[in-house]
Amino acid sequence: MSHTSDPHVQRILILDFGSQYTQLIARGIRELNVYCEILPFDADIGRIKAFNPAGIVLSGGPATVTESDTPRADDEIFNLDCPVLGICYGMQTMAAQLGGEVETAKQREYGFAEVRPISTSPLIDGLHDRLDADGAGVLKVWMSHGDRVNTLPEGFRVLAVSENAPIAAIGNPDRRFFGVQFHPEVTHTNQGRAMMKRFVRDICGCTGDWTPANIIDGLLSRVTDEVGSDGVVLGLSGGVDSSVVAALLHRAIGDQLTCIFVDNGLLRQGEVKQVMETFKDGFGIRIVQVDASERFLEALSGIVDPEHKRRVIGSVFVDVFQEEADKIENICWLAQGTIYPDVIESAGTNTGKARVIKSHHNVGGIPDTLKLQLLEPLRELFKDEVRAVGVALGLPKSIVYRHPFPGPGLGVRILGEVRQEYADILRQADAIFLDELRRSDLYDSTSQAFAVFLPVRSVGVVGDNRSYEFVISLRAVETTDFMTADWKRLPYEVLARVSTRIINEVRSVSRVTYDISSKPPATIEWE
Repeated sequence: MSHTSDPHVQRILILDFGSQYTQLIARGIRELNVYCEILPFDADIGRIKAFNPAGIVLSGGPATVTESDTPRADDEIFNLDCPVLGICYGMQTMAAQLGGEVETAKQREYGFAEVRPISTSPLIDGLHDRLDADGAGVLKVWMSHGDRVNTLPEGFRVLAVSENAPIAAIGNPDRRFFGVQFHPEVTHTNQGRAMMKRFVRDICGCTGDWTPANIIDGLLSRVTDEVGSDGVVLGLSGGVDSSVVAALLHRAIGDQLTCIFVDNGLLRQGEVKQVMETFKDGFGIRIVQVDASERFLEALSGIVDPEHKRRVIGSVFVDVFQEEADKIENICWLAQGTIYPDVIESAGTNTGKARVIKSHHNVGGIPDTLKLQLLEPLRELFKDEVRAVGVALGLPKSIVYRHPFPGPGLGVRILGEVRQEYADILRQADAIFLDELRRSDLYDSTSQAFAVFLPVRSVGVVGDNRSYEFVISLRAVETTDFMTADWKRLPYEVLARVSTRIINEVRSVSRVTYDISSKPPATIEWE
């Protein structure tokens, strides 16, 4: 297939049985430059056939195949003449549905385990992490299961075993059906990426045309066909997603795009200048800049509940945005930076047996009063793909690789009531923290870092006088998917410099703390 072809043509379908790792499967396949989508396990078979997958992956899940009313794949997928890979629960349900048997294991397997291949297969042949005393290969994998396959379906053979799973991997090479009891999608399975590549590239025959250049070509063509000569309005926040949408749409439709940049008084230090210099001066994008900071702060007066603050900030933003959009002629489309995880998290199942993670504000979240059609050019992309597209479009890395920033801005990093004074203090402290991370070459290796304003006063000494001034908490985390996160072990000397600078340079702060909570149980943001 040539590199000018539609990169969607060769594609993998993932049926989700509720695993916490399902998005990792999809991201792993996309990193192999192959397009894939996630659908709920009970997706209509007509929809699956219309997708025309080159291969199907059955994800893991929290249920047990030993009960009759737990999730099953549609039996028809095993008659589509395409390869199938079952992972953990996916392997168990495939085995059971094809005539094998699954039992509850006497001893569960959670965490690291060693698997020994015992027969050749195109999935794992030749892969190993070490050799045992007999010179046989051993794989180090990540297990998470309480059930196990104990009887194979007809035509299958055992490919690998572990200490607690006599059947740790199975295969029917003639039908191109494979199953693994472990999780190849997680980094703890050392050869997992190689196995996924074997399945996607070798067994399914996908050649890898899902590249930033081809993605951009496809998006540009789709946008111009969909929009025609209509005008498009975009709420530009300066975040990664809206920035990439702005650059993409500007390349596709030029002056048909108008961006509205609303300063709500809760932005990071230097945000307004950076956005205007990058997009108005650098790209020549038409931008309407609105300073509505007083309006937002007035609406937030006296409000301390985090959810109430979020609702107020969102409501005022919609009002301001609509007032400005109404002034623009020929606007028919509202562009949004919805990305694929937003779509996945808002999806349910036909049966209702799989949980909805959350309803995302971008997915279907368009005010009726705007009377605009919704344009979401990035809704197929994961965040890392959005960043790659942004770089290919010429956006500076300082924007493309900046840390996430919440929609309500500093409003949810100021605990309790939001005041102008508090926002100014936090803005300065946050800028100092990020500046020191960059100077120490720690910014890019940190997934997210920010300061939090605590509405309490702590005793301090200024000169010879006792003072009662505010407290700033620093937060820095490491994560791959933001679903779980660990606190960043920053060097003490860096934390010391940040603390000294904040206390010396930011008036009304006498104490700086460092948050060492992981997610879970804590969340990344404080509110």
